[in-house]
Amino acid sequence: MKVTFGTHTLEITPTGDSYVAALNDKTINVQIVRADSGRLDLLVDGKRVTAYVSSDLAKRWVTLDGQTMLLTKTSGAKPGVRHDYAGGLTAPMPGQVRSVSVSEGEVVKKGQTLLTMEAMKMEIRIQALKDGRVKTVHVKPGQSVEREQILMEMEDE
Repeated sequence: MKVTFGTHTLEITPTGDSYVAALNDKTINVQIVRADSGRLDLLVDGKRVTAYVSSDLAKRWVTLDGQTMLLTKTSGAKPGVRHDYAGGLTAPMPGQVRSVSVSEGEVVKKGQTLLTMEAMKMEIRIQALKDGRVKTVHVKPGQSVEREQILMEMEDE
């Protein structure tokens, strides 16, 4: 997920049970110790930090050490990639990946279910809009995803 604040872009990537945050040329390891009602207890490069978060769809206000920053979510799509290309391969809303039905390199047919998500107590099937090959799978079952986060990439067969 990419977010911007001011003129900076922060990219947050899940890595198992923690995250790597990249800002400019610096990377930071972040682990969520506890999340409860807008309060996050974090380990940031081994140092315990408390952050307070409130959100309004794509915007998030994060207060850390008495300083509040406005984070604006940017699209997870790569430049030149349409959100609906080869099967709506970005998350239509925040949710959790329930299953991934295909693997990298697999040939798929139009209408084939590629993965299922759960969002707002609904099951959402992400299907291929056209025949193709799975180029990259970016998610795994149980992973939480944000709206417009890239789930997988396809290429023409």
